[in-house]
Amino acid sequence: MSLECSREKVASDIRPIQVDGRQVLLIDQRKLPDAIEHFDASGLGAMCYAIREMVVRGAPAIGVAAALGLAAESLRLAGRVATAGEFLAGLRAAKNELQATRPTAVNLRWATEEIFALAEDNIDVPVGALSEMLFARANQMVEDDIAINKVIGAYGAFLIEDGMGVLTHCNAGALATCGWGTALGVIRTAAQRGKEFTVFADETRPRQQGARLTVWELMRDNIPCKLITDSMAGFVMAEGKINLVLVGADRIAANGDTANKIGTYTLSVLAKAHRIPFYVAAPLSTIDAKIRCGKDIPIEQRHADEVTTVGGAAICPPGTAVLNPAFDVTPAHLVTGMITEAGILRAPYRKSIKEALSSG
Repeated sequence: MSLECSREKVASDIRPIQVDGRQVLLIDQRKLPDAIEHFDASGLGAMCYAIREMVVRGAPAIGVAAALGLAAESLRLAGRVATAGEFLAGLRAAKNELQATRPTAVNLRWATEEIFALAEDNIDVPVGALSEMLFARANQMVEDDIAINKVIGAYGAFLIEDGMGVLTHCNAGALATCGWGTALGVIRTAAQRGKEFTVFADETRPRQQGARLTVWELMRDNIPCKLITDSMAGFVMAEGKINLVLVGADRIAANGDTANKIGTYTLSVLAKAHRIPFYVAAPLSTIDAKIRCGKDIPIEQRHADEVTTVGGAAICPPGTAVLNPAFDVTPAHLVTGMITEAGILRAPYRKSIKEALSSG
């Protein structure tokens, strides 16, 4: 399979989260690009597993999936509990269980808190009807997310010009959201508008989301793309092949410090050294105004075998000690702008973020 591709049209039809009646189905992203298989995450335990083990991944997608998991649990609770108090207690326990699966991406907390708050605000409604209301709201989040992504894409598309090389890291596309994508949503929108450019996709060690997922998405949409290893980024920049760096985010602090997939910080330093604009694309729900700065963002530490093996095969001696943080933090001063559904936010970020959140 060639890792170069040419654009004829852009028609992304990727839906990583699908609701069929009361069944919640997720594209199992662990199996991509070899196969498209769906994972039934209708049960609370199954949804927690799916989020923790990265069946579903990407901050916006995790948030919506968790909301659906919580709402689906409310349907089961409605048939088991006798009082509104028992219903809320069961829902709170489920919310806490979901929020404990992955600590860095704030969208998970935001979405589940919204569902729980809706339950609290309408607790006088019979629990059967209330649970249906919660499930309907969670289901609506799927379409809301796609609509927000397309607004982000429209705001950011003008940054991409004909002939550019655009570097992206990890996967901030349809698979990381409910459809269109954030960073890749900007890229898709620019391609849809007829712009001719090339995307350079970092492989994104240790789980190769760039190689497995981003390249797969871009090739499906016939957007020209080239895969590079993470360690090649500086060389490619120095060669003058990169004109823009565009990434997603898992949590943005009140001052603009941004947590994203491990390796993003390195790219921001390289971009600064080569005077290349570095943009973050993310919905406002990724901003955590309660977090003062990046040092306060919890960084998830993941399994050692993600680093010590590739495709199940060991690549280092047995017993090798491993440090495996899933994310790093890019300081706000290295971010040229943040593309959101409220427009492109600029420094000073504490001010622009506050204004964007208050207007939203």
